[in-house]
Amino acid sequence: MTAKTERPLSPHLQIYRLTLTMAMSVLHRATGIALYVGTLLLAWWLIAAAEGPNAYSHVQAFTSSFLGRLIVFGYTWALVHHLLSGIRHFVWDLGYGFKANEREALTWGALLGGIGLTVLLWMIAYAIGGGR
Repeated sequence: MTAKTERPLSPHLQIYRLTLTMAMSVLHRATGIALYVGTLLLAWWLIAAAEGPNAYSHVQAFTSSFLGRLIVFGYTWALVHHLLSGIRHFVWDLGYGFKANEREALTWGALLGGIGLTVLLWMIAYAIGGGR
């Protein structure tokens, strides 16, 4: 008769502690999904621009409303955040940034950079007259 070997239990939610890196990984996937949905708005805008002034005015009415601007702002943030998180993943793919302090710095950089660059882009857009 053979001795029964003790096998490790599979990790579960009681063992894992949610870290910023884990949350940002989930957020990276969520922004990817949001970009697919937001691209429908972009397609609507491009199709309306091709159809003429009447169709374009409908899109402009929506995107200049509070809800429309909120959605476009969110789309801008999702795009910038997803880009920076993608760069973070690329750095990891190259084999760098795996030390705890480097991992945290890259993660915070993607999070704060996404917010900061989005606000900066919108400030520039308003400054040059695009946000009247």
